[in-house]
Amino acid sequence: MNILLIYPKFPDTFWSFTYALSFIGKKAAFPPLGLITVASLLPASWSMRLVDLNVDSLTDKDLSWADIAFVSSMAIQRKSAQEIIARCAGINLKVVAGGPLFTAEPDLFGEVDHLVLDEAEVTLPPFLLDLHDGHPQKIYRASDFCDIGDTPAPSWDLVNTRRYAALNIQFSRGCPFNCEFCNVTELFGHRPRMKTPEQIIAELDRIYATGWRSSIFFVDDNFIGNTGYLKAQLLPALIEWRQNKTGCVFLTEASINLADDPGLMDMMVKAGFDSVFIGIESPDEVSLAECRKTHNTHRDLLTDVKRIHRSGLQVMGGFIVGFDNDTPSIFQRQIDFIQKSGIVTAMVGMLQAPPGTRLFERLRQEHRVADTFSGDNVDGTTNIVPRMGIDRLSAGYQSIMKNLYSPKNYYRRIRTLLKELKAPKVTQPLSLQRFLSFFRAAFRIGFLGRERLQYWQLMIWTLIRKRRLMPVAITLSIYGYHYRKICELYILNTPIEKSDLPLSY
Repeated sequence: MNILLIYPKFPDTFWSFTYALSFIGKKAAFPPLGLITVASLLPASWSMRLVDLNVDSLTDKDLSWADIAFVSSMAIQRKSAQEIIARCAGINLKVVAGGPLFTAEPDLFGEVDHLVLDEAEVTLPPFLLDLHDGHPQKIYRASDFCDIGDTPAPSWDLVNTRRYAALNIQFSRGCPFNCEFCNVTELFGHRPRMKTPEQIIAELDRIYATGWRSSIFFVDDNFIGNTGYLKAQLLPALIEWRQNKTGCVFLTEASINLADDPGLMDMMVKAGFDSVFIGIESPDEVSLAECRKTHNTHRDLLTDVKRIHRSGLQVMGGFIVGFDNDTPSIFQRQIDFIQKSGIVTAMVGMLQAPPGTRLFERLRQEHRVADTFSGDNVDGTTNIVPRMGIDRLSAGYQSIMKNLYSPKNYYRRIRTLLKELKAPKVTQPLSLQRFLSFFRAAFRIGFLGRERLQYWQLMIWTLIRKRRLMPVAITLSIYGYHYRKICELYILNTPIEKSDLPLSY
């Protein structure tokens, strides 16, 4: 049987890194890890092809070759997924769909032939059995979570890794916390489930054997969900694995309580981690309590961030405005906090309610769900009716983005970060594309860009004061180019000026 695995296209967003990827000659940020893991669950006798619309096009030849199309999608890929489904239906090609988009909103996809939802390790085997017997059902759901200790390694042979900026790997699923707006626990539960160190090392060995030396993203819901297991088993295994190897810098997602454990941070740095995404959400404790992000309350978040930076881990932060308890002062408070923290990659979004979350159910009962969930938390839109009013929220949100991503303020945050950040223990080797990215940045940003003054000031300052962090300074400058493009094209619809934005700190 011929199986065509199709991954929908991402729109231009902060997370797509569209305008940054050209600096390093890449097509997309990450390959479709979920879909190539599904491929490993399919019968080995089947022929399989992967078409990732973020790096390639879906041709009529691909579709005519296939007996079945497998589509996996997140909410942000909704438009592309719908186009794929319609195209398959037009030639009577059966579609099997799964992933977060379809799991959260199965009733919206009646045209899909088979919905294999929740975790594929649980729901795919009965579908395959029914397919073999000739009577596959419409919908397959799981009543419990899988043991990811039994999850096979992804089928990396389907991926042309040279087209991606980073590869990805998964150690755990689930998160012990209970944030009202987050659908992670609805999809994967509160109890973190871990792969064995042997599984992770085997996957890393396979990636390393391909010649890959660039970044690897641990796509866990909360990497530190079980710190005992992490410190006793996985991190020692990663530290040992790294001996006599070059490159393969790790990044991941975690919660702010990482700052409470210097030993854990030290082990992560020794294992090769240099960045961590943390959902900080708000400097307002009342709003944090409202959304049940209680693990972020009763602590000095600014000090926590700086402590993590000093350990050698760069914090990328998620922030939200539009909570019911937010007042108009929240917009300037967010700006002040982010600028002082040195969080350069600050993903600020208007509150949205993903289907299936407690927030969605609460607001639905209050008749405050107003639109389809976009899945993009930094696109300047929301699917809810905010208590402060949509006009005030939109204006405040735009003021945040205009401030944070003006060249003056953005480059000031980079310098604040570099003053605190400990130089990484593990670095990427200098490839041809990374070498060329310096000259591309010097030309596009340092010569053509409106931010050229700030760019060269940063380069000179870093060369004198923080020479070992020069790759970080260049990388963040390239990211800033992308972030400003997204802001100008999709959020502000106007160029971000350099000098007319006040700061209150």
